[in-house]
Amino acid sequence: MNEGRKEILQLVFVLVAIIFLIKLFFIQVLDNKYAELADSNAILRQVEYPFRGLIKDRNGKLIVFNTPEYDVTVILKEVKNFDTAYFCRVFEISREEVRKRFKEMKSRKEFSPVKPTLFIDQLSNEDFAKVQDRLDDFSGFYIEARTTRAYSTNALANALGYVSEISKDRLENDADKIYKQGDYIGQSGIEAFYEEQLRGKRGIRFKLRNVKGIEKGSFKDGAYDTLSVPGQDLITGIDLDLQLYGERLMQGKSGSIAAIEPSTGEVLALVSGPSYDPTLLTGKNYSSNFKFISTDSMKPLFNRPLMAQYRPGSIFKIAQAMTALQEGVITPDTRFRCDKSLIGCHAGHDNQDLRGAIANSCNPYFFATLRKMLNKNISNSPFEDTRIGLAEWNKHINSFGFGNRLGIDLPNEKNGLIPTPAHYDKAYNNRPWKFSNIYSIAIGEGENLVVPIQMANFAATIANRGFYYVPHLVKAIGKDGKPLPQYTERQYTTIDSAYFKIAVDAMQQVVETGTGQYRARLADVIVCGKTGTVQNDPLPAHSVFIAFAPRDNPKIAISVYVEDAGQGARAAASIASLMIEKYLFGKTKRQFIEDYVLIGKFLD
Repeated sequence: MNEGRKEILQLVFVLVAIIFLIKLFFIQVLDNKYAELADSNAILRQVEYPFRGLIKDRNGKLIVFNTPEYDVTVILKEVKNFDTAYFCRVFEISREEVRKRFKEMKSRKEFSPVKPTLFIDQLSNEDFAKVQDRLDDFSGFYIEARTTRAYSTNALANALGYVSEISKDRLENDADKIYKQGDYIGQSGIEAFYEEQLRGKRGIRFKLRNVKGIEKGSFKDGAYDTLSVPGQDLITGIDLDLQLYGERLMQGKSGSIAAIEPSTGEVLALVSGPSYDPTLLTGKNYSSNFKFISTDSMKPLFNRPLMAQYRPGSIFKIAQAMTALQEGVITPDTRFRCDKSLIGCHAGHDNQDLRGAIANSCNPYFFATLRKMLNKNISNSPFEDTRIGLAEWNKHINSFGFGNRLGIDLPNEKNGLIPTPAHYDKAYNNRPWKFSNIYSIAIGEGENLVVPIQMANFAATIANRGFYYVPHLVKAIGKDGKPLPQYTERQYTTIDSAYFKIAVDAMQQVVETGTGQYRARLADVIVCGKTGTVQNDPLPAHSVFIAFAPRDNPKIAISVYVEDAGQGARAAASIASLMIEKYLFGKTKRQFIEDYVLIGKFLD
């Protein structure tokens, strides 16, 4: 009997010991809450935020850099004898705001009373200087240094984009768990597209403290510290001087300028008007400034070179000409009478060949060209003929980069629209349609919609005699100094390269003797261009111009779109020629043209 009791007692002691061992294992190994409580008074864990990569122009001029700012964090368990009134005076916030921040802090999923939690963010250098000497009066409150974006100029705001705190939705969708609450992230422009390259990697430092909370150096000589890794720098193709000049020319106007280096696809300038000062979307006033800018009726956050979709107008006649040549429905010597009973046209020309029709922007010529292209009498039905011809036409026009996103290294690029048979089926509710219903696309009107960057790319394609590189702002990433791979591949059109000489000849004629001769011609270089005047009833027409220069070995291709400014030969041609002159020669010699643009009375 006694032996049995003894064995039972021994078994009980063994079981209790096992339970204690298991509990101890959970406490010391699996559950770090107790370790945190034990270490919180001795070790302070501080996040070391990385420096975000710099952004420079093609000549190495700094555009975006980093400037210090400071966050105030709090370890709630260490807060003792908190004087709310004094805290409010020092940090210049209200009691209600302090209560609100404590409440929000405690409601966060990741909140721990023994870990530093963000309490006040984005103190500037000036703000930090005011509170630095008084921070010791508030036990449990600490300063964490970080950086925010700063700008050498207020140019290029729409392309650069902005950085702000990561949203809750984005944080929840962060499958790789790269970000934490309070991290900054690129929200638009280059900052968003190249977030992975720019962001860097955060580090952690562990610091020892005595019982009074005074730091006594690194924990175990930094054995557990991880250094932050700075983000990669970006070298853009932007010419900052050209960009600044373009923004000056676009002041007080709505529209865009897009300039490309044809031989690489590098974007030289990307101007959206109106724009905004990028410094407004940094620092602690970000929220109020963003609300002010985003509700501006002029839509300064709307990146027109990528997001505005316009009818192209007469610049589209060059694409029509190339397509018709490829399809064999015309030759360079084909002539059509300028029959204004078909479609309205400018006075003063008749019976032009193809080069002359482009130079003088003859609407009836391209009406007749598209009619011949779509009505080939392949079937016994004019309706079916138009469908077949339009599908073939669409294939060629798409190859110029119209109708789909080009793939520029910026978010929110729009497609534009090149109508297909399916588009017209839907528009006409599946009723029959034919050429007479859609002829306005022949002159760049009707359903055609293009994006300004597509127009500049089209000019670059002609400059290259039939191919283009996808436009891109960043030409070199980090130490490797290379762009992303997709920006080094040639994209060919469906048009034989021999036909592009016809377009080049005609565009030279436009500037030397045609519609662009008065404001687009330059004395020291051959400019090839095309004007466009886009219907915008009941408001004045939009002014459009595309160009490249020099004719041989072109260095710049450009598109200019000025809303409500009338004829393409006025506002757009003037701005484009000034930009070309500035880029090629470093200055402009035609002060009267610059004055004309800056005054902006294009409709007088």
